[in-house]
Amino acid sequence: MLTGYYLSSLVVDTLCDQITEENTAVTYFYFDVSARKEHSATSILGSLLKQAIGRMEMIPEEILREFHRERMGIQYEKPQLPDMVKMLQVITSSLRLYICIDALDGCPAVHRAKLLDSLRQILENSLHTRIFITGRPHIRAEIEKHLAGRVITASISPRKDDIRGYLRLRLDEDEIPGAMDEVLVRDIMEKIPENMSEMYVDQ
Repeated sequence: MLTGYYLSSLVVDTLCDQITEENTAVTYFYFDVSARKEHSATSILGSLLKQAIGRMEMIPEEILREFHRERMGIQYEKPQLPDMVKMLQVITSSLRLYICIDALDGCPAVHRAKLLDSLRQILENSLHTRIFITGRPHIRAEIEKHLAGRVITASISPRKDDIRGYLRLRLDEDEIPGAMDEVLVRDIMEKIPENMSEMYVDQ
C-alpha cells in the first residue's frame, strides 16, 4: 500500500497544517499488516479516542468518569466497543473531528465490519465529523454498504513512471549497496510497478 500510505500521510499533514480552529482534532490510524491480529475495532477506536482527547482543552465529564473507573481497576471491565462509540459521540458533540484510516483492507474482515458500523454510528450523531479511508478496490462494496449514503469513492491508479522513480530513489539510498544483485534490482523495478493499485474513500 505504498501510494495509499503516502496519500494518507499527505492528507493528515495537510489537515494539521490548515486547521486553526480550537475545537478541531485530526486523528489517524495506519494499519500494519504484520500486526493485523492485534487490530480489533475496539483497539482502533481506542487509539482514535485517545488522540481526540489529547487535543481537547476540557475533557467531558462522562469520559473523565469512565477513565477514573478504569484507573481504579478493581473488578472493572475495560471499555468495550459500544463504550468507545459513545465516548466518541460525546466528543463529536463539541469537537469537529477528522478521522483518517489507512489501508483498511489490512484489517481482518470480522473487525472491519464492526469498525465500519461504529464509524457509521458516530457519523449519524455528528454533522461535523469527516472520515477519510484508503484501501484496495475489493473492499469498496463493503465500505459503501456500511456507510451507505455517506460516502464518496474515487479510484487512484499511480503512474508507473512515478513508482519507478520512487523505487530508484530508495534503491540509490540503500546503505548496503552490495546486498542486491542486478537481477533482484531489475525484478523490483519491473514487478512492483505492475502490481500497484489503490482506491481511497472520502467521507
